[in-house]
Amino acid sequence: MSVEELFAKISSAKYCTALTGAGVSTLSGIPDFRGKNGLYNEMDAEKIFDIEYFKKDPAFFYKASAPLIYSLDKKEPSVVHIVLAELERLGFLKAVITQNIDLLHEKAGSKKVIEIHGSPGFHYCLRCAGVRMSYDEAALIVQAGELPACPNCGKVLKPAITFFGEMLPAEALSEAVDHAQKSDLMLVLGTSLTVYPAASIPRYTLSQGKGEIVIVNNMPTPLDHMASLCFDDLGEVFGKIKEFIEEFIEETKQGK
Repeated sequence: MSVEELFAKISSAKYCTALTGAGVSTLSGIPDFRGKNGLYNEMDAEKIFDIEYFKKDPAFFYKASAPLIYSLDKKEPSVVHIVLAELERLGFLKAVITQNIDLLHEKAGSKKVIEIHGSPGFHYCLRCAGVRMSYDEAALIVQAGELPACPNCGKVLKPAITFFGEMLPAEALSEAVDHAQKSDLMLVLGTSLTVYPAASIPRYTLSQGKGEIVIVNNMPTPLDHMASLCFDDLGEVFGKIKEFIEEFIEETKQGK
């Protein structure tokens, strides 16, 4: 199981996509949820992202999530984010399907990012239709110790993240399934594959009979036995892929 073999699969695939979870962002200093040092071991994450609790006490969400969500300007994309963006630029990767809500794929330069758990990219009012606030504006307010509020009714705005008790964005989920079904190769990166329906997405690639998946995760997943390749160190694997990309670009320049 070599990274060279993995890069060969990526560069020769007709339709390669990636599914990413919190593990790709731990290299950027953002804790995951279910890992060894995940948020579920340190705080009541389900309470933070519970829609009914948010309606009762939105201040709790903003206070608890501030270090995780509203300090993203201090976080930089990891080698995984950077390599995925470069693979897309080279035409090797069609789309990134992500469970993450940290905006680091976009920050790294990825253009086709499907956020199946929503995004803090904008905030909206649960009462007043059409009210929108950008992430940057909301982050400044939260960092100042205040709450982003609706200019019409004064109600605290909610980020467009999918909370427990809410439906996943149907359009994003449908688009993710469509890409998975078209894929002959899906990279499954930094996800435990235990949260549904996101965990079912690689199965759409496998179900076509022609697609394969490669898993890179620091813990076993339920689909390891169905993967063509499995690795456990994202940083090491993508560090090597970065080197292969650099070699590929250099050889292309030289016309080899």
